[in-house]
Amino acid sequence: MNYKICKVTMGDEHRLAYIQVESWRAAYTDILSSDNLKKYLDVEYVTAIYKRLLENNKGNGYIMQVDEDDHCIAFWDRARNTDDTDIAEIICIHSLQNRWGKGYGSKMMKKILEDIEEQGYSQVILWVFEKNMRARLFYEANGFQMTDKSQPALGATEICYIKSLSH
Repeated sequence: MNYKICKVTMGDEHRLAYIQVESWRAAYTDILSSDNLKKYLDVEYVTAIYKRLLENNKGNGYIMQVDEDDHCIAFWDRARNTDDTDIAEIICIHSLQNRWGKGYGSKMMKKILEDIEEQGYSQVILWVFEKNMRARLFYEANGFQMTDKSQPALGATEICYIKSLSH
């Protein structure tokens, strides 16, 4: 199967929203309550979020196509909850369930980690739902280590992972 990863641009908000909504539907129904999940399964609501990000040129977004079908998205930026300007944060990485376990998520992770390192960051963090073991194993397989930081999110608990980058 052929794949390509491109930076997102204005007009990609619907593609981004579709992948995120379908990913959340597959991954989080056993983690989040239906009330907390509801608005994030609304494609129009999520499309508006991505439209604002793209209009404001916020973050660094990517979309992956596999055999010309949209499959995976990722966004990263400078870490949000720290004054340390040397830390980047992966805001999201989502893929469609039909190709989970095929290595495409790792290809996307490799691309965004290279991008983060090229921008001069020495560390990258991400937040993941504590009960999302599939994602946690994916992050650990990609060199992330769990920290002692946690935070409430949408009625669940998120834990922070970190990875040091070589310069």
